[in-house]
Amino acid sequence: MNSTMKNLMFWMVAALVIFLFWSVSSRIQKNERQLSFSDFMAQLDRGHVAKVVITGTGAGSQIVGEFKNGQSIRTYAPPMDNLVNVMLEKGVEVTARDANSSSWLSHIISWTPIVIMIAFLIFFMRQMQGSGNRALSFGKSKAKLSSSQQKKVTFKDVAGVDEAKEELREIIDFLREPQKFQKLGGRIPKGVLLMGPPGTGKTLLARAISGEANVPFFSISGSDFVEMFVGVGASRVRDLFEQGKKNAPCIIFIDEIDAVGRHRGAGLGGGHDEREQTLNQLLVEMDGFESNEGVILIAATNRPDVLDPALLRPGRFDRRVVVSLPDVAGREGILKVHTSRIPLANDVDLMILGRGTPGFSGADLANLVNEAALNAARRGQKVVKMDDFEEAKDKVLMGAERRSMIMSDEEKRSTAIHEAGHALVAAFLEDSDPIHKVTIIPRGMALGVTMLLPETDRLSHDKKYVEARIAVAMGGRLAEELVLDQLTTGAHDDLEKATELARKMVCEWGMSEKMGPLTFGRKEEQVFLGRDIARHQDYSEDTAVRIDQEVKRIVSQGYERAKALLTDNREILANVAEALLEREVLDAEDVKMIIDGLPLKERESKSDEMVRDETDAKETEKERTSPLTPPILQNPGSVPQS
Repeated sequence: MNSTMKNLMFWMVAALVIFLFWSVSSRIQKNERQLSFSDFMAQLDRGHVAKVVITGTGAGSQIVGEFKNGQSIRTYAPPMDNLVNVMLEKGVEVTARDANSSSWLSHIISWTPIVIMIAFLIFFMRQMQGSGNRALSFGKSKAKLSSSQQKKVTFKDVAGVDEAKEELREIIDFLREPQKFQKLGGRIPKGVLLMGPPGTGKTLLARAISGEANVPFFSISGSDFVEMFVGVGASRVRDLFEQGKKNAPCIIFIDEIDAVGRHRGAGLGGGHDEREQTLNQLLVEMDGFESNEGVILIAATNRPDVLDPALLRPGRFDRRVVVSLPDVAGREGILKVHTSRIPLANDVDLMILGRGTPGFSGADLANLVNEAALNAARRGQKVVKMDDFEEAKDKVLMGAERRSMIMSDEEKRSTAIHEAGHALVAAFLEDSDPIHKVTIIPRGMALGVTMLLPETDRLSHDKKYVEARIAVAMGGRLAEELVLDQLTTGAHDDLEKATELARKMVCEWGMSEKMGPLTFGRKEEQVFLGRDIARHQDYSEDTAVRIDQEVKRIVSQGYERAKALLTDNREILANVAEALLEREVLDAEDVKMIIDGLPLKERESKSDEMVRDETDAKETEKERTSPLTPPILQNPGSVPQS
């Protein structure tokens, strides 16, 4: 705002000067009359001249005069010795001036254009030296310095990442009391790398560090370094660390550092890579010939595997802090903070929601709470119920419902039998994940979905669990084959997942007794693209044949396992399919009741729901206390499918 006001004032002053210059010049040109010398002498003889000012002597002398009627005149005189005597005889007031002197107005008129040009030149030079997107300022750093007026985020606003908070709190202690560590010979860390999946709160942690540490905090994105001009990235890195040195001790935060820190030598172009120049300058600034004491670099990325090894060595990034997905307690804590400003019904249990959302990041949980609140508002409720959270969780996990899709009765029946097959195999296998929900309402790209959700966080998978997943994937195709005696294209995704799991068991996880504890197939990873683009076959053709045979055996074994379960329980399979056709959605309790031969509970009518909502709203309004701490800010991320 200050810069805009300065520019506006400059242009207003410049316009005023130009207007005054034009006004004076036009006034002079309008009142002054240019005469020939003969006309001047004729007017002099008639006695019309009142006074004159003669500038110079001899030929070409300038005569500026004024008639008795007030009009100004100008002429130039030839050499005449008696001209002054003639004027005096006619009663003209004569004033003589030296040719080298002129009036102040003439000086102003002659110098005004030069002054204006100099002013414009100074203005453009200052613009070139400015920052931001001004002309020729692309070599300056775009880092933003956090101010004390901004709303601060502290560690109290961050939940679910306690270990990362402890690591970073030590960095803040270094900045506050460096002598406490230096007296024992310790030195302050030069760099901290925050690593973790998207949405886990890496940027939020950096904002919390800015709020906790009473030191200057510069923030910049990795993509802000590289531009279309060669050498701009390296220049911006130099300028960034120069600003850091001037404000030391300070913290510099680079978000998404993989934009400039990728492995060198992986470019697809020529040998002169602008991104590599930027990385080289960053390496030198962090730990080069000149040390940057008191400047701590904090960077965040979700792709630490593509970073250059020279960037990750000790002396540059001394600390690597893993910001992982929250556990059960962490998810419950995040949900408590997010729901602090939302009126909840009595049936909402955040502990159950925390246990039922394994693999969710902080951003996913924030999105879950927001979706539940929107569902309640859409229905005109005064409180958010557990059903709203369940519907929001289903939307995040399985996709939005597509009730507008028109399905024929045959397709609907085939889909119901297919999903019933998945559900029954998952229910009868002990090593499988428990059923969360079965639906034949189209969601996302699927006509029906059987959602399995583990009750605890799975950090690794054993062989029995993977084999159970393959059998569950085969359940849908087998159900169609047993009941309808036909095969449809609806099982293509199940077959793809089962084959992929079986191939990973053989080639990556060493879970095949025939092939042994070996891995087959070396990945050729192109880090410039950031993904695997090829797999190098480092085994013989005979081994490839045996791998294919073993993959087929594992999938076929899961197929036969599922077939035996469904053949022995065909009546239950039919009952689950009929219940799906009638209700469209079954939860885990409904499936268990069908398996046990019990009748399903009657669902609550809309009028009963409205009465219960009114009661819950009144009770919640009485029980509500003052709001807790404001919700933490999380970056949006993706939800891992189980």
